[in-house]
Amino acid sequence: MSDDLLYNDKPALRSRLLARRRELSPEQRAAAAGALAERALTLVPPGAVVAAYVSVGAEPGTRALLTALHARAVPVLLPVLLPDNDLDWARYDGDDRLAPAGRGLLEPTGPRLGPAAVCTADLVLLPGLAVDRRGLRLGRGGGSYDRVLARLAAAGVEPLLATLLYGHELLAEVPAEPHDRPVHAAVTPDGVHRF
Repeated sequence: MSDDLLYNDKPALRSRLLARRRELSPEQRAAAAGALAERALTLVPPGAVVAAYVSVGAEPGTRALLTALHARAVPVLLPVLLPDNDLDWARYDGDDRLAPAGRGLLEPTGPRLGPAAVCTADLVLLPGLAVDRRGLRLGRGGGSYDRVLARLAAAGVEPLLATLLYGHELLAEVPAEPHDRPVHAAVTPDGVHRF
């Protein structure tokens, strides 16, 4: 299959990107997570509330970032996956307050704040497999974060939207749908890329 066909085919592109993530060694992933934390911290203004997520598997690591935010007393909201794939939110109170959930996820054990809690965030970190030069993000296809973006737009709030990626996941173009909303930045181990 040619690259042109692959990059216009979301499932094939997702498969290729996930395979490349799995090829990274534990040492490469750990080094990337440390660098991502350092870079992402530059996006957090004083007094900010951050909506983040707990990375799983070969995703670009968020645990170092979560630990750094917690140490700085930055309020962090983490998603709780609902049965309909929407996201509720709860406060992050440290790794010892995370519990296993469905689909291999880790979720906070504290009180649920409701799906609209994300609208209080100044910075929203969205998982993704790639981002292109327009800021369009390729997710895993579940639609959870599309709902988050729609909720933010409906509420009329405009937090900074950023996706954490490995360097090779910044692409010239990703397949897009008319409803797709761009992020403002992609954070890679080598820097913050703004759109």
